[in-house]
Amino acid sequence: MSMEFKEYPDREMLALSLADRLASQLSQHLRAHEAASLCVPGGTSPMQVFDTLSGSDLDWGRVTVFLGDERWVDGEHKRSNSRLLRRHLLQDKAAAARYIDLYTGDPQPDDATGALAEAIAPHLPITVALLGMGNDMHTASLFPGADHLEAALASDAPPVMAIRAEGAEEPRITLTRPVLADAINIHLLIMGPEKREALERAQKLSPQEAPIRAFLDNAIVHWAE
Repeated sequence: MSMEFKEYPDREMLALSLADRLASQLSQHLRAHEAASLCVPGGTSPMQVFDTLSGSDLDWGRVTVFLGDERWVDGEHKRSNSRLLRRHLLQDKAAAARYIDLYTGDPQPDDATGALAEAIAPHLPITVALLGMGNDMHTASLFPGADHLEAALASDAPPVMAIRAEGAEEPRITLTRPVLADAINIHLLIMGPEKREALERAQKLSPQEAPIRAFLDNAIVHWAE
């Protein structure tokens, strides 16, 4: 497989087209299977995609949604990815989806990894994984220079790990390389010239230097200025 790159005339077209693509891949999977899973990124980039996707006509009651990573903060905290998700994706028709919250309320993310791995296991392989990427080429909470990056990128990594990195502010919980890379459909959403440049850099680097590199070969990249 090799990376497919799709460029859109503007962000609105990207959001509409990508939401449609995600919904149709989930629907297609549900025609042959009992259930489907959707893994999504936090941050503000996917909000327009989520707003559109939440109104999609699919059997949301059979879809389980979870984030690729979460900051270790309460669900009402302004930096909580869960909070964004509840406001933009888990509403309208998608309110019927089952949601696995990565923030468990435990004192540290390290305390939650076992229970979360167990909760996510029945929903693997992920049907559709939507990834984001930072200018530093991190994806999920797989940051260059993070304390357990090597372990999280290993082919035998546990499904969920706690991770800390200088650029990450709070401690994080993240899905690891094998879980994300095994998704049946992988999409990467990036916007603006800086992210495009970062993507081009990442293609020439190792996953240790540019964690997004671990997922590019099987990904469809969606980009708009």
